Amino acid sequence: MEYKPFKDIKLSRLGLGAMRLPQTAPGFGGPIDRPAAREMIEYAYNHGVNYFDTAYVYHNGESEVVLGEVLSQYPRDSYYLATKFYVHAGVPVEQMFEEQLKRLQTDHIDFYLVHGVDDSCYDAYEKSGCVDFLKRMKAEGKITWLGFSSHCSPDYLKKTLAWNDDWDFVQIQCNYFDWKFGTTAEEYRILEEKNLPIVVMEPIRGGKLATLSDDALKVLSEKRPERSAAAWALSWVRHLPQIQVILSGMSTLSQMQENIALFDRESEFTAEDEQTCEKAAEAFKKEVSVPCTACRYCCGTCPAKIEIPEYMNLYNRMKLDGPMAVVGAKVESEGTPADCVQCGQCKERCPQGIDVPAVMKELAGVMEMMKDIK
Repeated sequence: MEYKPFKDIKLSRLGLGAMRLPQTAPGFGGPIDRPAAREMIEYAYNHGVNYFDTAYVYHNGESEVVLGEVLSQYPRDSYYLATKFYVHAGVPVEQMFEEQLKRLQTDHIDFYLVHGVDDSCYDAYEKSGCVDFLKRMKAEGKITWLGFSSHCSPDYLKKTLAWNDDWDFVQIQCNYFDWKFGTTAEEYRILEEKNLPIVVMEPIRGGKLATLSDDALKVLSEKRPERSAAAWALSWVRHLPQIQVILSGMSTLSQMQENIALFDRESEFTAEDEQTCEKAAEAFKKEVSVPCTACRYCCGTCPAKIEIPEYMNLYNRMKLDGPMAVVGAKVESEGTPADCVQCGQCKERCPQGIDVPAVMKELAGVMEMMKDIK
């Protein structure tokens, strides 16, 4: 396992992101398959991963509990825990923090983050007073290092940095697709100028860069046929010098084994490889119409109970394959795009800034048009 110095410790370059652990039922964030999750977490620990990232709301709170159960069997100074305060959970930061310590079976959190700050919730976090409380917890030794995870625009990223003159690290979404077509490159340079270590989330963009379009896959395979699409994405992030830890939300043991094998080898990434990723992103952009990462922040407040990420996937397929893509499509959802009331709460919550109501309206129109076609 490759390690990189951080302060006076060393962190594994690969971190286990516990947002997509194996489940006993379909649907994002469902009940965890505990034996399978235990096998994965133990495998990660025994093969050198020492950074474990979770959050209060992952798997409806079960993620923290499972990590606590598994990791408590090991010496506490042999691994590092990261978890987060999420303002939209509706729980005061003091109460949430104490509950997290109990769930994780620990007396301190190594890396604590203000969770998912973006332009729309910036004011809610600022008004919550969470940063002052978390700084007190750091002073008391209950938090070792304090940071935040950001889905902000570059301007709001700068504003969030100003909340605290002593941030230890920042977590951002970083992958070769968003570097070219989003604001990731600018965000990276802002943090690089401040010499803040970066923890990366969504290096494979919610799995989308592991399942590219045929044209994009062809670009990669012609260059290095032995390297999987997921390995391409992780290798691209790995080559950036400001990156400290790369989180991967692995759901299967085989994914874990492939990723650990990659980080067991020295990084082999050239300037030509960078150009190859750029070409693959361009090819993939032709397929992807909305950059949904299936984070599900949009679903909790949807009055129509629409499984928005599933319909986003259908929308992207429709954009690629035409209206026939919706014919016979099976989506497990109580609500449908036709039930969307255009309230806009989903748009406000979306870290990617997707105009969800507009997508639902367009998709509903196509589904109505095609409903009689068998």
